[in-house]
Amino acid sequence: QVQLVESGGGLVQAGGSLRLSCAASRTIFNIDAMGWYRQAPGKQRELVAVITSGGSTNYADSVKGRFDISKDNAKNSVYLQMNSLKPEDTGVYYCHALSDYFNSWGQGTQVTVSS
Repeated sequence: QVQLVESGGGLVQAGGSLRLSCAASRTIFNIDAMGWYRQAPGKQRELVAVITSGGSTNYADSVKGRFDISKDNAKNSVYLQMNSLKPEDTGVYYCHALSDYFNSWGQGTQVTVSS
């Protein structure tokens, strides 16, 4: 198992930026995929961005060109840089880790974008 702790959420005006961090309790270099999901009120949780152990990335169409996922294996951390934020980006953002041995979620961090 791996414990994940998110930080960096908050309230920001539309057009602003936030950087989310996800700290893992163990080394992440060999975790198959780590990603960020979000859940808006009344909606299902959706994938925002994912990064594989090899560094490949994938993004939801709605955030392409605005968000950037990265990781620092030495710090056991994954990041989500969010730029040009829109009110529709509002939600609870969750860090996720997937391997053959676990499927772990963080507790989430709230992101609120005001118009």
